[in-house]
Amino acid sequence: MTINVLVVDDSAVVRQVLTAVLNEAPDIQVYATASDPIFAQQQMQKKWPDVIVLDIEMPRMDGLTFLRRLMSEQPTPVIICSSLAEKGAELSLQALSAGAIDIITKPQLGVKDFLLDAKNLLWQTVRGAAGAHVAKRGLPAAAVKLNAPAPAVDLVAMTATTDSIIVIGTSTGGTQALEQILAKVPRTCPGIAVVQHMPEKFTAAFAKRLDGLCEVDIKEAESGDRLIPGRVLIAPGGHHLEVQRSGAQYVAKVFRGPSVNRHCPSVDVLFRSAARAAGRNAMGIILTGMGDDGARGLLEMRQAGCRTIAQDEASCVVFGMPKEAINLGAAKEIMSLAQIPAVLGGKV
Repeated sequence: MTINVLVVDDSAVVRQVLTAVLNEAPDIQVYATASDPIFAQQQMQKKWPDVIVLDIEMPRMDGLTFLRRLMSEQPTPVIICSSLAEKGAELSLQALSAGAIDIITKPQLGVKDFLLDAKNLLWQTVRGAAGAHVAKRGLPAAAVKLNAPAPAVDLVAMTATTDSIIVIGTSTGGTQALEQILAKVPRTCPGIAVVQHMPEKFTAAFAKRLDGLCEVDIKEAESGDRLIPGRVLIAPGGHHLEVQRSGAQYVAKVFRGPSVNRHCPSVDVLFRSAARAAGRNAMGIILTGMGDDGARGLLEMRQAGCRTIAQDEASCVVFGMPKEAINLGAAKEIMSLAQIPAVLGGKV
């Protein structure tokens, strides 16, 4: 089956190179290109794409506005391919929140060479997007919670020694999944460490955004940060995150290292460290994402006596990582996204 792709970018060079690179794949065809969303809509009236590769900075209508309108009217898998990720991670996070499946960051210089070198990444991302579950979204309303007063902090819970921790790993679709989960978790939840596959410069903005939406405290992890109730630590892009034991406490270790399963940060690195440091005092949860990162680490957690959970297929954007974990026998339980907040809050 051929995946029909529409490329929307105001750069003629980018359109030309993306078309050439994607058409090399035997199962992918760029059937049309457009220099902005207005022209894209004209192409879509003739033939609807399976996947859209979309820039953000364009004339007449920006890509984010187009994405939001598309997802509210006729949801379609969209991959953001933009250099804006380097300049403003917040806009890219908005795109993911609006329904984009994934983001590929173009450099501001040497774009042609980058796209040629990233051929396999582009193919894999388009294939993953083509099989994704895309839900209809309403146009954004004012986020009342962002301006609401912060809830009172339970100082006892925030300073108490942690005797249990939760580790979460996710990739494609994970920004949306984490927002849905963490927004429903109370401050009394155990300390949580998260690996979300993201490049550098994204994770600080992502953590800050979630912190404004959620009752729990959320920050980009730094070495020495304690995992305490009501706190969520997000692995920085380009760095691995491990959990270590320091006396009766659990602390984060953040470090640069080679990619594991093609990723840095890697879910396997986090999960294996939790198995070593916390054993049955840890819980591991693997969420939506492409590939198999985290499956073997989750298996080690289960073997160490941890509670292990995989997100079910129906609620995943991409069922790659949870599926691999389930096939390995790493996941003791399979749950929908809607069921997981209760687990984190200690109600299940």
